Amino acid sequence: MEHNRKQTYTINREDRTLINKHKPCLIWFTGLSGSGKSTIANLLEKELHKQDVHTYTLDGDNLRRGLNKDLLFTKEDRIENLRRTAEVAKLFIDAGLVVIAAFISPYNKTREDIKAIVGSDYYIEVFINTPLEVCEQRDVKGLYKKARAGTIKNFTGISAPFEIPTNPTLEVETLKESPEEAVVRILDVLKRKL
Repeated sequence: MEHNRKQTYTINREDRTLINKHKPCLIWFTGLSGSGKSTIANLLEKELHKQDVHTYTLDGDNLRRGLNKDLLFTKEDRIENLRRTAEVAKLFIDAGLVVIAAFISPYNKTREDIKAIVGSDYYIEVFINTPLEVCEQRDVKGLYKKARAGTIKNFTGISAPFEIPTNPTLEVETLKESPEEAVVRILDVLKRKL
């Protein structure tokens, strides 16, 4: 398969890391809809930006408007959505960036696959642990209400499972710490990585 051979270029990840003055990685936020993933991810990116760390945030809603607009919300399509996101993250890591991704990503197997795609040395998993009833009370987008009414099928936490991460790099219990406190802890983990 000649057309499948990887093209190599003179400038590589190490060269880009030197220019950026920090190592690349993927910070993968997982948790229920409404758990606070995007809020914490956004705060983290602001802090990293202040520290001159080159970042890029991958957001599910934005990717589904473009790269993944052909995908539905079946289990298979949700897994493919995450696989494609991981492949994009891998490219950004190769570009030398710190990638921030906030996705429900409900299955342990899928999260393990993401880690395998980008490489375990570059993967930081942050489990945003917020009880379902709290997420449902927030219901920022009105999705839980629709899921309870049956108008949204395969909704994580209601009609589809969320598997608690078995070995996240960091767990944030949002009932015990503020988003700002969570960011401080994440930055502490990142200091060692970057």
